[in-house]
Amino acid sequence: MTDESPLTFLDEGSGNTETPEERALIIDEDDRYGRLRLIPWWRQERLNAARVLVVGAGALGNEVLKNLALLGVGTIYVIDLDNIETSNLSRSVLFRAEDGGQSKAVVAARRTREINPDVAVIPMHGDVIHDVGLGLFAEVDVVIGCLDNREARLWVNRQCWKTGTPWVDAGIQEIQGVVKVFQPPDSACYECAMTERDYQLLNLRYSCPLLRRDQILEGKVPTAPTIASMMAALEVQEALKLIHGLPVAAGSALVFNGVTNQFYTTKLPRRDECLSHETYPEPTELPIGHRHTVGQLFDAVRDTLEGPLSLALERDLVTAIVCPKCGGRSEMMRPRSRVRMADAVCASCGEAGLPETLHVIEDPSPLSSRTLAEVGVPPFDIVRVDGAVESGFFLLAADRADRERGWGLGV
Repeated sequence: MTDESPLTFLDEGSGNTETPEERALIIDEDDRYGRLRLIPWWRQERLNAARVLVVGAGALGNEVLKNLALLGVGTIYVIDLDNIETSNLSRSVLFRAEDGGQSKAVVAARRTREINPDVAVIPMHGDVIHDVGLGLFAEVDVVIGCLDNREARLWVNRQCWKTGTPWVDAGIQEIQGVVKVFQPPDSACYECAMTERDYQLLNLRYSCPLLRRDQILEGKVPTAPTIASMMAALEVQEALKLIHGLPVAAGSALVFNGVTNQFYTTKLPRRDECLSHETYPEPTELPIGHRHTVGQLFDAVRDTLEGPLSLALERDLVTAIVCPKCGGRSEMMRPRSRVRMADAVCASCGEAGLPETLHVIEDPSPLSSRTLAEVGVPPFDIVRVDGAVESGFFLLAADRADRERGWGLGV
């Protein structure tokens, strides 16, 4: 539709029936968002107030960030674990040759702010599975996934379901792509559509004792910058509709075949017994953070819950590696998915050790003096503490200031 269209638009929210020409008379041409405001249902104030979490700052993430900046989305959080490599330059609009070796999240955030200084962009150099607390998932309006593996997608899906946060996922390969929209608690979710083969491929990342393999022959998926632009644009467009309260095709996949230039939509099956369909209640804020100890957490909730108390860990904690041959024991204190097979080799005899794991810390515990960070709890998390009669859900609110500066950046 061109600017010369004679059509009259109906703004259902305000009853406005002005033509685009009539509305243009009251649009300030010096307003950065003036042309966007011509869209009848557009609410720039909603975008200015919106918070969006972008998971991944590669080819898709670059395009998503660019579009969010152009729209004037008020606050964007972006997380990525990787640093920029030369091979990224052919598919990533925000990166330059001189950025090699720097954090993708940090550089992408800086360039996004250059596109639109109105936008606050908070970078996080880290892993979404270990370094992003549920509190952030709960406080953003939408999550946009720009990921390249099932494990991270499954984790994001479960976090979004716990907090009731809609999220948009995309996948690309060569010149094909797919975009999926998920809206808890009613739509199908990412895990609903996972097959036995998907679970098998996911489990290839881990060895028999459930430790991360040192190297996995996953390969790099070849993609063109064109498909990244297209799928990212669709992701942001779906997020735009979610922020405005417009209907979306939740629980469906939009598939594009770039060879034949064909789109088709498929409805994803919803499984009522799906493990991802767990939703947390509204948490109670606590004046503590992930740098406080486990004991301090228990002390803070005693007036709320009847004991005995126990802290449920979302990420299984490997406390030690034990050698079955010589009996040697070495402390580990890392989430299981951060312990590699090489870490389990006994320093004394060279035998492969076995992990000792915890998923619950009871009060009292030898770990009571450890910080929540040391037992694998990320900043600004929502933790579950189980009592004798009921469970409580608590936000580590003291981490809120760190959230606004960015994690994994020396804060």
